[in-house]
Amino acid sequence: MRILITGGAGFLGSHLCERLLGEGHEVICLDNFFTGRKANIRHLIGNPAFEWVRHDVIDPYKFEVDRIYNLACPASPPHYQYNPIKTMKTSVMGAINCLGLAKRVRARAFQASTSEVYGDPSVHPQTEAYWGNVNPIGLRSCYDEGKRCAETLFFDYHRENGVDIRVVRIFNTYGPRMLPDDGRVVSNFIVQALQGRDLTVYGKGSQTRSFCYVDDLIEGFVRFMELEQGVGPMNLGNPGEFTMLELAELVLKKVGGSSRITHLPLPADDPRQRKPDITLAKETLGWEPKVSLEEGIEKTIGYFKGALSM
Repeated sequence: MRILITGGAGFLGSHLCERLLGEGHEVICLDNFFTGRKANIRHLIGNPAFEWVRHDVIDPYKFEVDRIYNLACPASPPHYQYNPIKTMKTSVMGAINCLGLAKRVRARAFQASTSEVYGDPSVHPQTEAYWGNVNPIGLRSCYDEGKRCAETLFFDYHRENGVDIRVVRIFNTYGPRMLPDDGRVVSNFIVQALQGRDLTVYGKGSQTRSFCYVDDLIEGFVRFMELEQGVGPMNLGNPGEFTMLELAELVLKKVGGSSRITHLPLPADDPRQRKPDITLAKETLGWEPKVSLEEGIEKTIGYFKGALSM
């Protein structure tokens, strides 16, 4: 098939490009390189089945394709809060442009949504039926509400125009090709430890997250995209739940050195708990994560050791 990936030079997008090329597909990588990096796709450029295009999804685009993976959007708080209006435009106008193309060429469209649509959840773990607890006017709202609006658009295009859609809600994912200044907790801790700095934990460190290794997530993407029945939304993530303090201690154990843990005030609207219920993914895709947090952290540390030394 001929497959378009928006945000294809990003952390997740570049891994997806690799996976689909490995399966024999033609891949078009669309990226404006705000958080994506050419370095993530440089090793793919010589492949005759791979094409990359510098383009911002806020502006319309035209391609003849069979599948569209819509991954374009800054996903870490420092990046999506840098220009919150642009973040909202990327989610909303990016979804409209993706869906408009899918409608015209009858392509199946995949939306990379997020567990942030659940906000600071009052239900734990979070099932797809939960509507969420989101502050619509907070500092994180540009991302949270942008992704919620994108989901609305995907389902409206599906109901009104018959567009074939797949909507996935991604829970915390980590692995090689995260940016050193990403601002997400796994990269923060690893970079701080490798540089001999103290690890900054917000609040008491009792807030929890569930961490999914990137290879497991991409496997879920591909299985769901090729599932003939079911549009979602579907949670994809690792239901193993860890406190921030536990994660910091694991990173210190794996990296070694003299770094210690320090505490800072909690950011605004920071969720206290985040854990996916992946029953739907297990039942419909036969999918569940395989890589343990300890194994995944070791692989990610290995990547950052190389990246920081360049």
